[in-house]
Amino acid sequence: MIDWKEFANNLMGKSGFADWGVEIDAEHNHGSIFIRDHQALIKENLPVLVESLNHLVQLVAKKYEVTPIFFDINNYRRERENLLVELARAAARKVIATKEEISLPAMNSYERRIVHMELAAHPEVVTESYGSGRERFVIVKLVDAATPTIKSAVPEKSNL
Repeated sequence: MIDWKEFANNLMGKSGFADWGVEIDAEHNHGSIFIRDHQALIKENLPVLVESLNHLVQLVAKKYEVTPIFFDINNYRRERENLLVELARAAARKVIATKEEISLPAMNSYERRIVHMELAAHPEVVTESYGSGRERFVIVKLVDAATPTIKSAVPEKSNL
């Protein structure tokens, strides 16, 4: 069994931070780290820090065959989720108003899932993912729309 709080504390100390706190919600397999020093560095690199920390946790959990915990740093993940929910709702309103589908920016699978889940019960719109790899994105369109005509997220090819 891995003590994820001790793991996070050791990692923060070895990373050169002096003022941080770690909270663990073992019941939900979530952890929160609040780094209070180096604010400019943290703010500038927060997405990479969260992704890298969780990747490292996944590797350690796999090595020791334990359930991984998912960490958030300075509430980045929570704020990002709220932003994605608002983006999804705004896209749905715009699709209903304009009767035209909207393609959202490329997102990772976790972020696309948030958008799909937010609009899954919406009676007037549907969502679909298109593209591949890092270029995969969500399209929001009316329920009765036929085949998609992807415009903004996919560049048109020239016939040269």
